[in-house]
Amino acid sequence: MSMNETPRGGRVHIALFGRRNAGKSSIINALTGQDIAIVSSVKGTTTDPVYKAMELLPLGPTVFIDTPGLDDDSELGELRTQRTYDVLNKTDLALLVCEGYEFGTFEETVLNQIKAKGIPVMIVFNKSDLAKDGDADIRKCEAAYKTKVIPVSAATGFGIDDLKLQLAKSLPEDEDRFTIVRDLLSPLDIVVLVVPIDKAAPKGRLILPQQQTIRDILEAGAISVVVRENELKDALACLGKKPRMVITDSQAFAKVSADTPSGIPLTSFSILFARCKGELDTLTAGARAVEALKDGDTVLIAEGCTHHRQTDDIGTVKIPRWLRQHTGKDLNFEYSSGIKYARDLSNYALVVHCGACMLNRREMLFRLEEAKKQGVPVVNYGVLIAYLNGILMRSLELFPFAKAELI
Repeated sequence: MSMNETPRGGRVHIALFGRRNAGKSSIINALTGQDIAIVSSVKGTTTDPVYKAMELLPLGPTVFIDTPGLDDDSELGELRTQRTYDVLNKTDLALLVCEGYEFGTFEETVLNQIKAKGIPVMIVFNKSDLAKDGDADIRKCEAAYKTKVIPVSAATGFGIDDLKLQLAKSLPEDEDRFTIVRDLLSPLDIVVLVVPIDKAAPKGRLILPQQQTIRDILEAGAISVVVRENELKDALACLGKKPRMVITDSQAFAKVSADTPSGIPLTSFSILFARCKGELDTLTAGARAVEALKDGDTVLIAEGCTHHRQTDDIGTVKIPRWLRQHTGKDLNFEYSSGIKYARDLSNYALVVHCGACMLNRREMLFRLEEAKKQGVPVVNYGVLIAYLNGILMRSLELFPFAKAELI
């Protein structure tokens, strides 16, 4: 991925829901000014959720999600409907699209499901150019459902600019802030980033969490110093002042901790992302569950992306090996990656999740909430690795609210 591309996990997710042929795809094309979604008069043209990343002013980096019609009663309709509702778990803003000014029991049911998730939502009356005297219907709908209604015509462009402005107004205030570390920094602070270059490192570039952290440090007006783990001690000796913190790749935790003086705060990219994308205190509490693992227990290793696995892959090789060594137990491991995530977690004694750099915050929070509902502890890579190396308390010095979970 190019350094100047905003990853999907850092974009506002705008999903469109409604009946088949209501004009969801046409609205996406009108909003973006491009023919990015296939449009047809045939019902059911969109058969799976389709994602398209865009820059949409005044929102900035967004990803539109075009979903299949929820009224699909075909043989595969039930599966498609479930996939559409699954999209709610990652939706920051929802548009409920209606054909003309028709809003009935079906739309009310969908609206209630969106609101039950706490998702900001607007009702869009598409094809408004084909209807007459719709003002009364708009006022009635807004009053009944306490939801903003926008009349548009994707065909003529009517109302599209107003829809863009309303999208920006509907965004929760904190949704446009992707803060990894800059709230902990002051201008000209020095941050030392430890980036191992080994077989698992991509050729010619840094991995996404490292890229994003460097950018966040720049946003704070601070200074990034990037080194490999074997150069950290010399780099610290060369600096003119004590760095604000050292941030390391989790796999180098043990060596970096030994080479970082106790007066310098130390944390990891994965711990920072645990705070940014999820609930650091919940993930910290999950680390304690390691000591309760028993012979025969099954651990789920969950990753938010799919990638080519190396010989000594962190998720499928290293973490299982480290857990078996630490606990001395005969453990079983199962794996999930990308959008695939188990609905039933009851068979697992522990969920170990990646840093979620490719997931947005809402989806990661959904995954954490599902684990909590089912009484299954969950921890992420960075927190777990720090715990297994006996340095989690030190790694949480910057975050006392999470550190309290270990006391």
